Amino acid sequence: MKYLYFLSLLLCAAPVLAADFLVFTCERSENNYTETYQLKVMAASKNQKAKVFVDDRDLDRASELGQQAIKNVVIAESTVLISMEAQFPPENFDGIQYGAGSVITVIIINRSTGQMRKAETVKGGILSATLGEGTKTYQEQCTAANKS
Repeated sequence: MKYLYFLSLLLCAAPVLAADFLVFTCERSENNYTETYQLKVMAASKNQKAKVFVDDRDLDRASELGQQAIKNVVIAESTVLISMEAQFPPENFDGIQYGAGSVITVIIINRSTGQMRKAETVKGGILSATLGEGTKTYQEQCTAANKS
């Protein structure tokens, strides 16, 4: 939960640079698998909701399979913070009934080092049964691709 404390401090103390649009190339590694992807981040403005894209896919999505929403993006001189929430309806898979579930994600990117820390809290649903319920933290490495 130290990430949430850090998030509240940053929200209160750091200036938001709402006009910044950042692009990062990030690398995620797990076991023998490595994935490289592009992360685009834009803070909210008066006319536009905060946006986050992974490989040009908008992370704000809704369908019969659930919904995911970007809650907040803060772009400060040294840090980028992203918070999002996903909700999943009950589902039946391989004859097993799973209840509704949710995932709350907080992402912190250090702009000078490119280090990304991600905390995901899973509650209920098929993800809780397969990944385990609770908060897990991950670390990835990103490089600023450009800034416009």
